[in-house]
Amino acid sequence: MATGNINVTAENIFPIIKKFLYSDHEIFLRELISNATDATLKLKHLSTLGEAKGDIGEPIIEIKLDKEAKEIRIIDQGIGMDAEEVEKYINQVAFSGAEEFVEKYKDKVPDSGIIGHFGLGFYSAFMVAERVEIFTKSFKEDSKAVRWECDGSPQYTLEETDRTERGTEIVLHIAEDSEEFLDEGKIRGLLTKYNKFMPIPIKFGTKEINDPNHTPKTTKDKDGKDTTEPQKKITIDDIINNPNPAWTKQPSELEDEDYKNFYRELYPMQFEEPLFNIHLNVDYPFNLTGILYFPKISKNIDPQKDRIQLYQNQVFVTDNVEGIVPDFLQMLRGVIDSPDIPLNVSRSYLQADGAVKKISSYITRKVADKLNSLFKNDRKAFEEKWEDIKIIIEYGMLSEEKFFEKADKFALYPTVDNEYFIWDELIEKIKENQTDKDDKTVVLYASDVKAQHSYIQDAKDKGYKVLLLDSPIVSHLIQKLETSKENISFVRVDGDHIDNLIKKEDTKISKLSEEEQASLKTLLETNIPKETYTIQLEAMDSNANPFIITQPEFMRRMKEMQATGGGGMMGMGNFPDMYNLVVNTNSELVGEILNTKTSKKQERLIKQTFDLAKLSQNLLHGEELTSFIKRSFDMIK
Repeated sequence: MATGNINVTAENIFPIIKKFLYSDHEIFLRELISNATDATLKLKHLSTLGEAKGDIGEPIIEIKLDKEAKEIRIIDQGIGMDAEEVEKYINQVAFSGAEEFVEKYKDKVPDSGIIGHFGLGFYSAFMVAERVEIFTKSFKEDSKAVRWECDGSPQYTLEETDRTERGTEIVLHIAEDSEEFLDEGKIRGLLTKYNKFMPIPIKFGTKEINDPNHTPKTTKDKDGKDTTEPQKKITIDDIINNPNPAWTKQPSELEDEDYKNFYRELYPMQFEEPLFNIHLNVDYPFNLTGILYFPKISKNIDPQKDRIQLYQNQVFVTDNVEGIVPDFLQMLRGVIDSPDIPLNVSRSYLQADGAVKKISSYITRKVADKLNSLFKNDRKAFEEKWEDIKIIIEYGMLSEEKFFEKADKFALYPTVDNEYFIWDELIEKIKENQTDKDDKTVVLYASDVKAQHSYIQDAKDKGYKVLLLDSPIVSHLIQKLETSKENISFVRVDGDHIDNLIKKEDTKISKLSEEEQASLKTLLETNIPKETYTIQLEAMDSNANPFIITQPEFMRRMKEMQATGGGGMMGMGNFPDMYNLVVNTNSELVGEILNTKTSKKQERLIKQTFDLAKLSQNLLHGEELTSFIKRSFDMIK
């Protein structure tokens, strides 16, 4: 038996490990299973090369829990170690066996899939264990099995043992402050969280299933009643992981149903099917595989991010993919797996570097290409999905310039009549019946079909297309479009009377003289609150509404952008409510108001007409609404 001190630079590394190396103690299980996986993958590759002799069988990793003995055992049937290797890989923390293995065999074994190069991973065991034992036997012929033990001090013991099986068994003697990890449910939860898709089968206990070779017989008794014998059960290993998840396969190997089944495997509590998926598969200039799913998303931006899982060679790392996945795609779901994502020792936080930026750009491009392909292959199906995916696409157009450039091919602009256009089609359609004298194309849009119905109808009566843009970020989006496209102006359909929104050469002549208009304006300003409403006299069709309330496009848009965190406007204070009251000087009612002899009747007609205009814009509430209703009944009487 040999004893010695572990070669560490600090006098005692264990308290440092326990307190500072990992932010979360549950990581120990992931690290030890990762090491066991490395050892097993190494054995498989050496067997392929003929360096490991004989039949290695189908190696698995087993986790055993003994609550009474306060032990957790991690057992693999991998490459194992001899005494010299234990000295090197366990006692000399600076070395990483996995890293050295990859270096040695990188030219012989393409994509060896070794998780390693986390040299301190084994020592995470001391976050939960007061004492750790290793029983290990190398795959090499005539090697002797050894036992290593350490109690959390730099001193260790190393001795020969009578183990006969190839591989390594790590025994954790759980410390008093970590006994939560002796709970079977806790361990099963951690295995499911971190190791659900590890490439080597992981056994955790056994389970009973129906015997597939037994079909229960049904017989009739003397009374003719059917009796079915009990189904035979068999006990099998409980393998808690899927070693060959969908993302590790080629897209050509998978059908639609395979993708849907994998989605259910990832999100067992999610009952809605995804709309479609994007299979990522690239090996240059970096390695990345994965599957992203577009879920159904409501009109309101779904705050639930952290649904994409990041793996490194099938080991779960984090569900915080900020930096790898562009912000606008973090509302998607699925898996990304890359060995090229640099991580710190806890594998929890990304280091910003060139590789990560390239990965983010690749994912953006791949998603844009997929959306374009879906649009071209089945436009009708794509249009039917638009309501569910538009938030993601519009957000992407705002936040990623390259995505914005590609989006012209598939981003849809629906009208209030359920027509769908891509950008070039839309502009061409608008120009068919719009000859703006300023040579600027005016894009009319509505955000609420019911609330803006009369304005929409006025525009449609004149043959104009009205878009329906009702997502929460529409103000930001149209601002982006106006600055990126030439000679384009967006105006909401209730921003002014339609003839003012789209100027025509055939201007109408007012029935009122200039003197009458001046008298009318004075009369209105006496009865309308000028701090909120700007009165604007317009000559319009005689059948148009007498009073129309509009909100200036700029003011309304700024308010909306501020409400959704518009760039740099949060500190500017609240924009005041400012409206225009457009008065139709050709309206018969307006003429009657002007010519009414008694000021009391004039005042009542103005208030009634003004309240009707406010009611149409949902601006009449509380005491004002009560007064309006009472006045209306009095007028009917």
